[in-house]
Amino acid sequence: MLLALSIVWGGSFFFFKILVAELPVLTIVMVRVTAAAILLVGIVYLSGQRMPRSRQAWIAFGMMGVFNNVLPFSLIIWGEMHIQSGLAAILNATSPLFSVVLAHLWTRQERLTPNRVAGVLVGLVGVGVLMGAKALAGLNLTSLAQLAVIVAAISYAWSAIYARRFRALGIPPLPMAAGQTVMAAVLAAPLALLIDRPWTFSHTPSLSAWGALAGLIVLSTVLAYIVYFRILASAGATNALLVTFLSPVSALVLGALILKERLLLNDVLGMLLIFTGLGVMDGRLFRMFRPHAAAADISRE
Repeated sequence: MLLALSIVWGGSFFFFKILVAELPVLTIVMVRVTAAAILLVGIVYLSGQRMPRSRQAWIAFGMMGVFNNVLPFSLIIWGEMHIQSGLAAILNATSPLFSVVLAHLWTRQERLTPNRVAGVLVGLVGVGVLMGAKALAGLNLTSLAQLAVIVAAISYAWSAIYARRFRALGIPPLPMAAGQTVMAAVLAAPLALLIDRPWTFSHTPSLSAWGALAGLIVLSTVLAYIVYFRILASAGATNALLVTFLSPVSALVLGALILKERLLLNDVLGMLLIFTGLGVMDGRLFRMFRPHAAAADISRE
């Protein structure tokens, strides 16, 4: 399931790259979240569950719709107009680095530990290597696109912390996924209609664009949410975090094989540093050298 999730989530960066050549940003976001919301709500009721009705729940759905859907989707799609899909996926993998910092600042349960601090610092060095000295010295479209994807990663990190309140509200994972996409559609549709005005488009999307939209909706959104929540239920949040290591790999493979994207040396080095930072932060790199401790940790999970 973890491998399948990494492929469908990594594939979203591939689908974005195809779509930005033909459709504007907000239109892509609107179609993705609206179609996904319809499918997910249908799945909720087919599974015998119900959508919550409380005002508190729908306010929380609205916050998730903004920070886990509309904002990061828009930033990543715009970023991919100027950078490669593989690079966007690598930068987006920094989300857990930011989540540990935000969790330390906003929660009492998860405090920064030495290995987490070290992991964040190594990961941020990796980001600097990816962006390169020229991008860090002066802003241009490429560096702004990279920053946009990093802001999207921060938005994902914040929403992951915010999502914990759904447990207190007693909302199961599937209705939570459906509710946030419903609110994302409510927010994205007026923006897309007002700014993009899709009825004025002078061209019809190509067959490849329609295929990318279908893949983005069915695979990278609906199926991804279902698989992700199955992993959370069966393997726990720690193991679900491993998808962060794998998604950029599938995005890089798709970008290289189909889009003919090329990786530079600093891309590879930056990716390795980010993955090392995530490994240090997670603690598994240290447990690899302590077999007895590793076995105990696995039994607890």
